[in-house]
Amino acid sequence: MSVSVARVSTASASRYLQQLAKHWSHKMTVTFSPEEGTIDFPNGSRLEMRADSGTLDVALTVPEGEDVERMRGVVASHLDRFAFREAPLMFDWKAA
Repeated sequence: MSVSVARVSTASASRYLQQLAKHWSHKMTVTFSPEEGTIDFPNGSRLEMRADSGTLDVALTVPEGEDVERMRGVVASHLDRFAFREAPLMFDWKAA
């Protein structure tokens, strides 16, 4: 398993967390509240999010054999769609 984490500065973290969770809830297993969310992808990856007043923290776990960079891109591009007023959001991905 590969774990990547990023802290994204935005005053709309809770809104983006909820929009992304609702968007993917039709295709994936999703649990969320205004402050936290988890999305389980069909390929075994998992996205965990935590929102506060100024940041959205994301942790992306990708199974061995899956493309980590592609999954990072999927998460970032989807969040950017919801954040179109301030996109592109800055993801400082780091291995955890």
